[in-house]
Amino acid sequence: MLEVSGLTKRFGGLIAVKNLSFSIRPGEILGLIGPNGSGKSTAMKSVMGVERPTAGSVKLDGVELAGQPSHRIARMGVGLVFQHSRPLARQTVLENIKVALLPDKLTRLFADKDVDARARTIAERVGLGNVMERRPPTLAFADLRRLELAKAVARSPKLVLVDEPFAGLTASEVADFSNLIREFRNDGRAVLLVDHNVKSVSALVDRVLAMYLGEKIAEGKASEVMQDETVRRVYLGGALVSTARPEASFKDVTPALQVDNVGVLYGKAQALQDVSLHVHEGEFVSVVGLNGAGKTTLFNAISGLVPYSGEVKWAGRNLGGGTAAQIARSGIVQCPETRELFGDMSVRENLELGGNALSDIERNERLEWLFELFPILKTRQPQLARTLSGGEQQMLAIARALMMKPKLLILDEPTLGLAPVILETLSKALDRLRETTKITVLLGEQNVTFALPHADRVYVLDHAKIVWEGPPDRFEAEAAANYL
Repeated sequence: MLEVSGLTKRFGGLIAVKNLSFSIRPGEILGLIGPNGSGKSTAMKSVMGVERPTAGSVKLDGVELAGQPSHRIARMGVGLVFQHSRPLARQTVLENIKVALLPDKLTRLFADKDVDARARTIAERVGLGNVMERRPPTLAFADLRRLELAKAVARSPKLVLVDEPFAGLTASEVADFSNLIREFRNDGRAVLLVDHNVKSVSALVDRVLAMYLGEKIAEGKASEVMQDETVRRVYLGGALVSTARPEASFKDVTPALQVDNVGVLYGKAQALQDVSLHVHEGEFVSVVGLNGAGKTTLFNAISGLVPYSGEVKWAGRNLGGGTAAQIARSGIVQCPETRELFGDMSVRENLELGGNALSDIERNERLEWLFELFPILKTRQPQLARTLSGGEQQMLAIARALMMKPKLLILDEPTLGLAPVILETLSKALDRLRETTKITVLLGEQNVTFALPHADRVYVLDHAKIVWEGPPDRFEAEAAANYL
């Protein structure tokens, strides 16, 4: 039904999707997986016409879609189930579904007489029968996701594109939602599904296509793709090694950082659920998990950037109610996944901003120490941050965080999108911090082969929950098989 060949999408000099080809038969579900930045969402948007392909062909039942606007592609039989629900808040669930059933041509101003009955049938089918007279703001998050499915069903598409269906859902809700998506297949529709929850995708789809840096790296049955050496290297990074220090070697009786039963909601989506962990003074702890597991949310809760339930203590003091600035001044400094550099300021100016609370002597001493840790930054001092390579920007972001002389450094996905030579530089820098300073580090990564060598203990975060804790030398035997 769908045939994609040679699909390429460029954004300036960046190739987001490169020569991608795949097909989907009627009554088949194809899962699109890959780490952040691999090109999954861009590929889906290119099929839907949200993004105009730079090159390649997208055919639905032999009809070319590439280059058509999205509303025409929708009329040809393609439906998109959006990740973020944006229903009409003042209308009921039933009325939202009716809107999707209304004619979209000026020559037909009125709906068919049976539109109410059809809307009720669709609501019952997706599990909204008991709430069809309620308005979206009163619905549970899972019901909002069902409403997105209902609107897609109403258009009777041949091909259904489903974007991140499992984000924010509990395990039981994932199972319910999977059954609803299977009904598309049972109706003979083709389904293209993108999600970070690899295990849920694998259990649902007929085939999996794995992407990395815009290209296809494997395709086939889920069980085969997840054992593919290239796929495992992309997600896991290669051989697992460890030089951990035992927890008993840390002298503080009460850990420096204590996170107890922390939960975070984004609207009605459960981003964290009863997460507990602890970090001793001077300890390096890694939190590993696939994209969407909740790592960034956990770090943002600790840093005071998002509201949360539960308790976060630092040096025995409850951080609840403190501002992000107060928490940073107390010694907890986060280097975010997005780096957040000041692009039109120089490398030197970015670093000096990080050390603005230091005296001139302290600031200069800290700069010299950082230039030893990251020598390339010394030669780049007058250069604007936005002109640096990705690896150099990552070094600058870490260096700026270190300028604040943190007691606890939180590193969120520092390896994301970096070349192997840069990973080696970051690895050596972390080794030096571990060997020559008393700093405490909390590292969030999906690349476990980078995370494990720098960890004394490891937590595995999966679908908003901690599912495993232990020393890194036990990870391969106890947790690696289930990581994907």
